[in-house]
Amino acid sequence: MLDLQRLRALHAVSVHGTVGAAASALGYTSSAVSQQIAKLERETRTVLLEREGRGVRLTDEAHQLVRAARELIAIVERAETELEERRGVPSGRLTVAAFASAARGLMPPVLADLARRHPALDTRLTEVDPHLSVDLVAKGAVDLVVAHDWDIAPLPAPANVEQTVIGNDLCDLLVPQGHRFAGRKGVRREELAGERWICQPPGRVCHEWLVRTLRAAGHEPAIVHTADENPTLVALVAAGLGIALIPRLGRGPLPDGVVEVPLDPMPVRRLYALWRTGAARRPAIAETVRTLVAHWPAVSAHDPR
Repeated sequence: MLDLQRLRALHAVSVHGTVGAAASALGYTSSAVSQQIAKLERETRTVLLEREGRGVRLTDEAHQLVRAARELIAIVERAETELEERRGVPSGRLTVAAFASAARGLMPPVLADLARRHPALDTRLTEVDPHLSVDLVAKGAVDLVVAHDWDIAPLPAPANVEQTVIGNDLCDLLVPQGHRFAGRKGVRREELAGERWICQPPGRVCHEWLVRTLRAAGHEPAIVHTADENPTLVALVAAGLGIALIPRLGRGPLPDGVVEVPLDPMPVRRLYALWRTGAARRPAIAETVRTLVAHWPAVSAHDPR
């Protein structure tokens, strides 16, 4: 008899790539996940994970079990959805993945509101880059995703994933005090040639947007510093090391030495909530999506200056 929790652990390793990442997603320790898979190996008398460098590789037998686990997890999810739907009250565990600035600027009031109004709902948040989070919800690793895209880089959504727009997040040009753009009422994209840029690392949505936008304006960006977190980017601008395009959501007050200048046209990224097709029947997901949309006007109207 295969244990569902052990199959969940193997499925999580398949989705997240490592035992540590799977443990983080499941809310367990790495040791607990390793023990679950070791027990599954003993029960099936099959080697499921093999060492590969610093990580692990799933064997062919493990991939077969993962396919079965995905089907079983989907069956359990449907049963839980039907029970919750009959009760008509948001309840149970709901896992949410959100990108960094949404996790910081949008999710805290949303989670607090849900906890206050729906005490039977156990919402768990994890921070994940948008490129990865959409795949996680499609594979059943999380229940709901808050992601974003840009006008020139639309967010791809798999066929089994539905989405709704939460709202638009504006993006400002940040320059050091004394910069040639400081004090301007607006800057055109064509004027940005020759600037030293600070942005997120390659592979991130914001990095790709910056490169593609500036190339479309006729010049190659000189990216001199990269960092994952927006507060770090702002600190580098404050030190006079370059300029940056930073979205307003979750940015916080600007420090001394940083000037906000509107870029013409102003860059906009759109925020989405995404979930697996049919899961909107679950009151927990429907209510969380409604709460995200309801909180957006107050969050987006906040002036970070």
